[in-house]
Formats: sequence, C-alpha cells, structure tokens
Amino acid sequence: MIFDEYYIKSLVRPIQDWPKPGVTFRDITPVYLSPKAQRMVADSLIQRYVETEITHIGALDARGFLLGSVLAYELNKPLVLFRKQGKLPSDTLQQAYDIEYGQAVLEVHKDAIPAGASVLLLDDLIATGGTLCAAASLVKALQATIYEAAAIIDLPDLGGSQRLQDLGIPTYTLCAF
Repeated sequence: MIFDEYYIKSLVRPIQDWPKPGVTFRDITPVYLSPKAQRMVADSLIQRYVETEITHIGALDARGFLLGSVLAYELNKPLVLFRKQGKLPSDTLQQAYDIEYGQAVLEVHKDAIPAGASVLLLDDLIATGGTLCAAASLVKALQATIYEAAAIIDLPDLGGSQRLQDLGIPTYTLCAF
C-alpha cells in the first residue's frame, strides 16, 4: 500500500484550545480508527527501518506505544517503554523535561537497553521535542545511541524537530502541519 500523506493528514483532527487556550491539539485517534490509515503508517515505517542496524524500538508514553509495539513485532526487535514517572515497577533512570504546558518526568528501566544498542525512538508527534529529548538523554545515559527519532506528525512551528537535530538526533516524520 502506498503512503498517502494527504489522506493521513485529513484524518488528524485539530482540537482548538486544548489542553489550554491558544493550543491546537493534533488528535491522531481518527488515524487508528481507519485500518487503511493504520496500515499505511505502519507499513511506511516498517519499510524505512527493516534493513537498518536498529537493535531496539523505544516507544514513548502513551501514544508512541501504539506504533512502537507494531514496529517491534514486525521488525523482531525488543520494545523499550519510556513511561511517565511512577509507572515502571523496577529500578529506573529518570529525566525531567519541559512540555508545552508544564513539566514532566520520563523514566526507563535501567536494564532495558544494553550499552552499544542502536535505538529507534517513536512517538505520535514531535511538538517541542521535550519528551523525545528526555528519552534521548536516557538512551545516552545507558551508553546506547539513537538511530533516529520518528513520529507520524511534525509540528515544525513548535521547534521540536530542529531542537532534536541541533542535538545531533536525526528525525523522521510522515507528515507535518
């Protein structure tokens, strides 16, 4: 199935003034209501990464889990969960970061990624880049490398992709608003 950026973008629902006034939230849940769109997104990313040196798929809480689990299964790679603070039961590393409307803490299990691993980070979208930068910091703390940070959507006006690239982290998205 050929990827159709315009079709995917037509499914992304803009929610005005959410979660606060002045913010336009890009809701990807309608993409997951369409089996055709799900397959387009997953197949496009699988084809991009099928013959790479990626050793681990890092999925970001929570919408990154949806895509991360599919890619980990299809590429036969371990799935590493980057969770919000207090959600992982074993020993974790933590990284605080700023988000569009506050501050948060991201965690990963200390034994989830071996030194020298090559990690693909996945999320639903790249906004300010805070969550992906926090995940990248955790990957580096575990002495692994980031192959790329990927998402369905880029919001370039918010600067996240540029911020990641400035840190030397390649980015890839399927579409931008």
